[in-house]
Amino acid sequence: MRIPATMFAIVTTGNGGYDKLEAQQVPTPVPAAGEVLIRVGAAGVNNTEINTRLGWYSKTVTSSTDDTAASTSDDQKADGGWNAATPFPLIQGTDCCGTVVQGPPELLDKRVIVRACMRPDGFDTYDNIWMASDFDGAFAQYVKVPLTEVFAVNCDWTDAELATIPCAYGTAETMLERAKVSAGDRVLVTGASGGVGSAAVQLAKRRGAQVVGVASGAKADLVAGIGADQVCDRGSDLIGLLGENAVDVVIDNVGGEGFGQMLQLLRRGGRYASSGAIAGPIVALDLRDMYLKDITLFGSTAWDAPVFPNLIRYIEAGEIRPLLAKTFDLADIAQAQDAFLQKAHFGNFVLIPPA
Repeated sequence: MRIPATMFAIVTTGNGGYDKLEAQQVPTPVPAAGEVLIRVGAAGVNNTEINTRLGWYSKTVTSSTDDTAASTSDDQKADGGWNAATPFPLIQGTDCCGTVVQGPPELLDKRVIVRACMRPDGFDTYDNIWMASDFDGAFAQYVKVPLTEVFAVNCDWTDAELATIPCAYGTAETMLERAKVSAGDRVLVTGASGGVGSAAVQLAKRRGAQVVGVASGAKADLVAGIGADQVCDRGSDLIGLLGENAVDVVIDNVGGEGFGQMLQLLRRGGRYASSGAIAGPIVALDLRDMYLKDITLFGSTAWDAPVFPNLIRYIEAGEIRPLLAKTFDLADIAQAQDAFLQKAHFGNFVLIPPA
């Protein structure tokens, strides 16, 4: 097929509000040796794109993602990205489903998803780079990525459904791997109606765990519908509802004021894994809750080697399902991100670039 010289893209020009999201015609990327070019079919909306635009990862930010979004500042933050400064201008878009249009013959015209978290120095080190944070991503008609990070998928899902998978499910599966979740574990998942949380509920149930989800009461039935054995209202007293020493594992990307009771809920020898802190990154930790109960804390950013092959296998075997809340045209990205921050949806929002 003929590859156009330029393409439509949403370019993030710096830290700040929605005005930093500019629709532009930019040169179509040209893959180098060891890279492929993908025509983007769909690209997911995640906290990470919003947080990177806002510079939320900077140590100068101590509030929740909601509070940061409500008070956007144009101050450019030298440590506002995953790996120090974000290389603005940048095409964001961590979640990508598309079709290979330039690459090795065995992949041409194949539908693929992209492993956005890349370990260029191998899986023996946690050093990593991220598509859409360290180099241009999928909020465009085309994206180029290393061949090693492209995974063909054989299923009947739509492009939009597949675009719900990479970031949310990759993050959730990594936390479950790190915490060694297995059959018989009782697992508490905070933010269970969000992208990562709802993925964690499904993936933990797939492993045979008993799952307790924490979500707003309005979404309790939805969380139960994807496998949670029990759903607790996020504003409730979890210690009062469940009791201390009630769970084996906590999977948490919320943080904030509720962090302290997470360790109280864990049994002796329990495991806590975190991939984010949407309610706030600064938390109160009573070290006695940790060391007297022999609790292990896992930070989780870099995806481990088995994670993405596992996800492809789960999809093709029909062991997980996509949770597509709504699609938007790529040009309507500001509307999509604003709706995302309202947290009235269940599952994932996805952007569709022009054909």
